[in-house]
Amino acid sequence: MKKDKQDNQSPGTGTIRRRTILKAPLAAAAAFAVPGLLIGKAHAAGKYMNLDSFRAANIDWRMAKGAKITVGVIPAGYFKNLETVMGDFEALTGVQARLEMTPPGQIRQKAVLDLSSKTGTWASHAADPMYYMLYVANGWIDPLDNYVGDAKLTDDSWFQFEDIQPGHRGATSVDGRPYAVPFDGEATIQIYRKDVYDAKGIRPADTLDEYAANAKRVHDPANRLWGCALRGFRGAGQNMYIYPSLFRAYGGEWFDGKRVVVDSPEALAALEYYVSLLNSYAPSGVENWNWPDIADAFGQGTLGSYIDAHGSAAVVANPEKSKVVGKIGFARWPKGPSGKRVTSIWNWSFPINGALSKKDKHATWLFAQWAGSREVQIATSYDFPGAYKRTGANRASLWKDPKFLDLMGKFGHNYVKAATESFAKDTDPDWRPRLPQWPAVGDTMATAIQSALVGQATPKKALKEAQKKIDQILKV
Repeated sequence: MKKDKQDNQSPGTGTIRRRTILKAPLAAAAAFAVPGLLIGKAHAAGKYMNLDSFRAANIDWRMAKGAKITVGVIPAGYFKNLETVMGDFEALTGVQARLEMTPPGQIRQKAVLDLSSKTGTWASHAADPMYYMLYVANGWIDPLDNYVGDAKLTDDSWFQFEDIQPGHRGATSVDGRPYAVPFDGEATIQIYRKDVYDAKGIRPADTLDEYAANAKRVHDPANRLWGCALRGFRGAGQNMYIYPSLFRAYGGEWFDGKRVVVDSPEALAALEYYVSLLNSYAPSGVENWNWPDIADAFGQGTLGSYIDAHGSAAVVANPEKSKVVGKIGFARWPKGPSGKRVTSIWNWSFPINGALSKKDKHATWLFAQWAGSREVQIATSYDFPGAYKRTGANRASLWKDPKFLDLMGKFGHNYVKAATESFAKDTDPDWRPRLPQWPAVGDTMATAIQSALVGQATPKKALKEAQKKIDQILKV
């Protein structure tokens, strides 16, 4: 898509250099002060937040007063927390914004249908980062550099876009241009039974080979303790959530020129490791497990370790459901033969539907800016009045906030260090191949991986078949 077409979609007039938007390292977050919020006190008409903190921004929060927008999200705890505090957004802006809860299996399809038909039913939605190439190629969403760079729309000295985790900003950018405001995100880390490891004198694995060796040492099915588990369920966000990190850690590259390559020697070695590990040390049927199944098994004390999103710590450390509270340790993804640790970059983020009117685009930008602000991130995490506290805060500075760290530190040994180092050092925006045809490519790979996990095909044959199908999809 041509640049001038993209620029014409955005109502802002100012610009900001793309490199400036994307370059900030995690270490720079220390410079950002986290504002204190007066939760639970009467102030400035905000029930959950101090609205005067927002009004300190040098923009007109009432610029889209009277607009009505709907935002599609999934029915997850972090969005339910956001829904709880939505009244403060209307009090601040005069915009009526409604969250429409949509199951994960449907939200992508509904978003594509809405964007492609240009109906504008959803002003924004919780977008899968792998869909941005598709959206941008079709001109369905607005680039945000003109929004962030327009002083009438954004006071960046207040919003501090660069305080959002660099990996999350990278995952929601295309060719150096930002297309969404990340709201909630995860890094993938190693979760293990510290009590079991300590009893055997085992340290958490530093390499993938060590991870397999540790699993072997604790594997004791006769006493209902299996060595490890990884997601095996077929899906672009399931086994293709785990396998790409293995592939990249083995030194794999998705592209050879413009061709997507999935049957390279590195790809084969990664899939062979995946198959061997699960067949040797995971419970029977793990090839059909999703992350809640794994977290539940770990919480019931039947797994020695697993590798998954850092947010699952809130599940396995829940004393109402878990039998292993106080016995959990955390570490970074083990390194592969390439010497790299590669965590996924998963985040839900809010783009702006390009089919909206100018007023509704402004309303949507105000919503995305509000939801992504430090104030809302705090109000939906450690200052949230309900029982569920978010772990996927988008702001690097929150991972330096003593109150947030106090909450995170309760999940188990080394949790904060494992998560912060993973965000800072291990995230890779290209951990999966970013291309417009991702939905079909991801599904093809997921099917191939599961066929190898269940023994329907050898890893080599599964990848060869996947390569043929992907070549056809991409018309190579």
